[in-house]
Amino acid sequence: MHWLADLMAAIGVVLNGIPQGIMAMGLGFAVFPTTFSFILVTGINFMFNSVAPVSFQAESLAVTGDIGENPREFTSIIFGGSLIMLIIGVTGTLTRIVRLFGNQIIYGMMAGVGIMLAKIALQMAKGSNQEQAFQLTGWLSILVAVITYLITNNLVWTICLSVILSSLYAVFIEHYRATLPTNVKLRRFVFTKPMVNQRIIRGALSLACLNIGANLSYGLITGQMTGIKPNPVNLNLLTTSQALADLGTSLLGGAPVETIISATASAPEPVIAGCLMMLIMALILVLGWLPKLGKYVPSSSIAGFLFVLGVFVTFPENATTALHGSQPIVATLTMVITGLVDPFTGLLSGGILKVLLAFI
Repeated sequence: MHWLADLMAAIGVVLNGIPQGIMAMGLGFAVFPTTFSFILVTGINFMFNSVAPVSFQAESLAVTGDIGENPREFTSIIFGGSLIMLIIGVTGTLTRIVRLFGNQIIYGMMAGVGIMLAKIALQMAKGSNQEQAFQLTGWLSILVAVITYLITNNLVWTICLSVILSSLYAVFIEHYRATLPTNVKLRRFVFTKPMVNQRIIRGALSLACLNIGANLSYGLITGQMTGIKPNPVNLNLLTTSQALADLGTSLLGGAPVETIISATASAPEPVIAGCLMMLIMALILVLGWLPKLGKYVPSSSIAGFLFVLGVFVTFPENATTALHGSQPIVATLTMVITGLVDPFTGLLSGGILKVLLAFI
């Protein structure tokens, strides 16, 4: 019955990824081209026996949407960030970067991302220009998500209940119907030429910094969940495959995929379960089911999950690790600047303060 346990784990992670895919559509990303990413990483993971899958990731989408101003800038940020990560993955410099900055700064940056997620969730709950009539949806999503997580301590239940209940409220009480941009619904590849400006450079560097921390923390946590010693996750392979996936998809206007903490790692066959999850997600995108769901799911319905992810998951774990080191002031500055500005500025600020304290 191993196959049934593998399938159930895969479906659980798919349910976790669907609302974040809807969040990507809300930013104007096409999702059909992301099929390429899921199939590519499936092949790499199966070939190299890697247990760490990729999927839509709220953190990277939040950072991209917070810094960029339109879909073309978003895809350009993804392209630039994936190019940086590809160089890091191919050259094997991920661990060198961590040694250079130190764990305190890296974990401080990740804690700052938790602050950023909570801030974005509250902004979404207040309502955007497109959803002024649906402000209560976001607050309901946050309320349901917090209650569900406190009772179950389970992110899958949290995201499912908060998104489903808040979306039902939006559709039946506030009569919500979304008009998605044409490019979001297209089931073909459309080349999107990258552009460069100050925001895109800052966004690409921020995304790369975020992915350095995510690949280390999420990748290693996923590896630990297998119970296999030593940790079966090859960080350089994970970084390279994720970068290649985003590099290709971004040129086609597609939504990015990143490293996630995946429940498939606890399945009897973690590699098979992870590959199965990505193939199911690819099938959903190929058949065009995600845009159909997106018509009835307002972007503010994801606010609850972002809030819980930031306040209860990302911030406490990373802040605790960061502040227990020898230089808590460096970690504090890094997380505050990251939360208020962006991950790259936070990482840089922490590094500069660390050097100054060494001289002082």
